[in-house]
Amino acid sequence: MELDTLDLKAAQALEGYLVRKDLVRTFARQFPVPTYVVEFMLGRYCASTDPDEINEGLAIVQKQLESRTVRAGEEELFKAKAYKNGTVKLIDLVSARFSQKDNGYLASLPSIQLNKVRISDSIVDDNERLLTGGFYAEITLEYDSLIAEEKGNAFGIRELRPIQLSKRDVLDTLGEARASFSTEEWKDFILRGIGLEPSTLEERAKDAVFLRMVPFVERNYNLVELGPRGTGKSHLFQQVSPYAHLISGGKATIAKMFVNNATGARGLVCQYDVVCFDEISGISFDSKEGINIMKGYMESGEFSRGKENIRADGSMVFVGNFDVDVEHQQRVGHLFGPLPEEMRDDTAWMDRIHGYLPGWDIPKMSADLVTDHFGLVSDFFSECLSRLRFQSRVSVLQNRVHFGGALSGRDVNAVNKTASGLLKLIYPSPTMQVSDEDLEWAVRLALEVRRRVKEQQKRIGAAEFRNTHFSYFIGDDGVEKFVATPELRSDNEIGDDPLEPGQIWTISEGGQDTGDNSGLYRIEVNAGPGSGVKILNNPVPAPFKESVRYAEQNLYARGMQLVGDRDPRAHEYSIQLRAFDAAKKGSKLGVSVLLAISSSLLKKPIKGGLIVVGEINLGGSIEPIHNAVNIAELAVEKGATALLMPVTARRQLYDLSDDMATKVDIQFYQDARDALLKALVE
Repeated sequence: MELDTLDLKAAQALEGYLVRKDLVRTFARQFPVPTYVVEFMLGRYCASTDPDEINEGLAIVQKQLESRTVRAGEEELFKAKAYKNGTVKLIDLVSARFSQKDNGYLASLPSIQLNKVRISDSIVDDNERLLTGGFYAEITLEYDSLIAEEKGNAFGIRELRPIQLSKRDVLDTLGEARASFSTEEWKDFILRGIGLEPSTLEERAKDAVFLRMVPFVERNYNLVELGPRGTGKSHLFQQVSPYAHLISGGKATIAKMFVNNATGARGLVCQYDVVCFDEISGISFDSKEGINIMKGYMESGEFSRGKENIRADGSMVFVGNFDVDVEHQQRVGHLFGPLPEEMRDDTAWMDRIHGYLPGWDIPKMSADLVTDHFGLVSDFFSECLSRLRFQSRVSVLQNRVHFGGALSGRDVNAVNKTASGLLKLIYPSPTMQVSDEDLEWAVRLALEVRRRVKEQQKRIGAAEFRNTHFSYFIGDDGVEKFVATPELRSDNEIGDDPLEPGQIWTISEGGQDTGDNSGLYRIEVNAGPGSGVKILNNPVPAPFKESVRYAEQNLYARGMQLVGDRDPRAHEYSIQLRAFDAAKKGSKLGVSVLLAISSSLLKKPIKGGLIVVGEINLGGSIEPIHNAVNIAELAVEKGATALLMPVTARRQLYDLSDDMATKVDIQFYQDARDALLKALVE
């Protein structure tokens, strides 16, 4: 392996906390333990870039893993060693339970098939997670023949060392190191920390992986991820962090999840940072009450046991597989379809989900996607993530980000939590200044994953979730920007969301020239310092150039009516015509060009789903349209929800079929100002 720039930078900033990820895979395949156990050993002995030190450490790790991990068929060998030598060291998943009969605790060591192992109260008191599923640890197992004669429990745990880090200054170390990296470098470095090679991933896939990590750094965060098989959905929760617990199939009981009323023992949400339901479609709940307690916990982070209210901060993650593709799933139902019956159509449960991660954006795991470079040791990284849970970055959003009116209180809370988690991952130190670019990245992602939840609620038919046009402003005088979920529409389709200011959908009715047919276009205008108009198309279609000239002259002549006190002559307008049909001429689009320029100057978007048609002449009059019925039919075909056309076309539309007339809202305008007022988002 050749060290690249990122390796060298990391080695300088985080010496002693790195491990080569290719070495981890070598050992992980050899021994029956999770990745973080192997990395714990490698981090202890191989946290160096010196080849000789690494080789020495590898020999020690190999020896310890060989002598302390129990392969299938070796159970009796380890018991025999404990019997002959008095003690034996092993690495195992240890858990404990209270036994009334024995008046104390008994531990289970599954790899050597022992479930009545003596363990002292003090060890259990120091490690309460032993009582809720357990954890991997280095164990010194003793054999006492005298106790064997009296009670029969010959085996006991003399010493136990959890495989996890517990240094107090881990975040200081990580925060200091972050200052040496740019944001892009840091993102790539974090991805290498969980074993992925960033250079092989697209941006959407990287974003999705970061969203997977949010529950580790944000308390009481609820996430759903559904997607294709083989994309590593459960890897992070099973292999990377000891603070996560994976539930695979079976029943989820109140006692296991929350609290055991008989013993008072706290459940998984109290003991782990993240509880992940794997293969969610195969999980069932022991009672309707279980779902209700879950809903209450997901909302407030509290649940009741008798008169006592218990607070916990474990995040809940629900992962599962799609048996069909996303487009088909949206045609036949909604994206929560694969969930169990108790959750599938429950909009109240969905409303408590902070984000729906698009699992289809992550490619299937293959040898190309895993990294051979240095990454953070998993136990150090997972400890940092756990400590970040007690910080918040919501204050970074205050006074810098403002949300549009479509977001409810729960929406704002969900977006704040997601954005806070993403910012903590890329800015582990609270004193670092967050750039506007990174802030916008986190906010857009947060809005998208929450909007995906709302879109499914809307599909189920709940009227209260009808307004899903999520938007935000950066700064007090920022432009309102709308965030859509990509699977709802492609960039080439008319959606319900408003476009960016300066953009407009339009239809040309065609012209006299051969080949100048009717067709759908999108006009995109950017206003900047300077003067005049610049058309970016090359070559510029002559009919479109003429429409732009008409629009420009009307803008200067009627600027006060259209854009108020803004001086239209003090800007240069860059205009691009994008064609979505065979037609390329762009004739008779003057009104749309004028509205797009005005929208760009006013920094206000045009309504979503709207198509504007019409030509304006140099005197400011609106030219009549000759084939209004064809235009309306084309608008319906393209998916428009509203059509704005000159009032002179009204009589022609008597010939429009009843079926077509019910599919699009046709509105009329008298002049350019009237058209602008009706087209802009209110």
